[in-house]
Amino acid sequence: MPQSDVIDYRIVGDDLQGVIITLDPNEQVLAEAGVMLYMTAGIEMQTTMATDSSKGFFGNLAKAVGRVFSGAGFFITTFTNYGHARADVAFAAPYPGKIIPIDLAKFGGEVLCQKDSFLCAARGTDLSVGFQQRLGAGFFGGEGFILQRLRGDGLAFIHAGGATMTYNLRPGETLRVDTGCVVAFQPSVQFNIQFVGGFKNALFGGEGLFLASLTGPGQVILQTLPFSRLVGRIAATLPRATSGGGGGFFGDEN
Repeated sequence: MPQSDVIDYRIVGDDLQGVIITLDPNEQVLAEAGVMLYMTAGIEMQTTMATDSSKGFFGNLAKAVGRVFSGAGFFITTFTNYGHARADVAFAAPYPGKIIPIDLAKFGGEVLCQKDSFLCAARGTDLSVGFQQRLGAGFFGGEGFILQRLRGDGLAFIHAGGATMTYNLRPGETLRVDTGCVVAFQPSVQFNIQFVGGFKNALFGGEGLFLASLTGPGQVILQTLPFSRLVGRIAATLPRATSGGGGGFFGDEN
């Protein structure tokens, strides 16, 4: 029997997307703090540390601290339909890209995703920290040692930068990827780090010193524009501050 609420949704927009979730009476969705776009009559919002009442205060406190390490917030916001009719609540993506719906039941009940990617999920979904088991993957894996782990049997929504690509890796099949372009993968996928190889490749290739090595079986979701790459390109175009005061963006005027 499913443990998560069964919710309906539709995704709107192209490059700046939002997801509109329709809740039946007494259904609930949980979301990252600060991503709510709007809610219709009947929906009530509550900010809480707890996502599992059976774990008690200290159990939920430990999970909240883990969420902070994984890039999520200390608090989770829940949206519950306390009305007598169906009602909508919408959530917006934080930067240009795609919202990816993941049916956790069809994904094997669990997915590992990069930090900051979680958007929202049906009640019954467990959001926790997932550590990389391999030190090399942790220290050089682009998005860090810590991942977000989503468990459940309902719908969860994550966000990726740019466009997305999905690969279903066969047993033993390996895909080498820029470390920042990995969005999510099933736990059955082995995630490791490989040196890019070659002196000129390492110094002048522009792809960094390491690549992510993903070995099947399992599904892998990639993004074409990691947020770190987007920020880097924007920062490179900003005017540099001058050493003298009073010059504004363009330095001192004569």
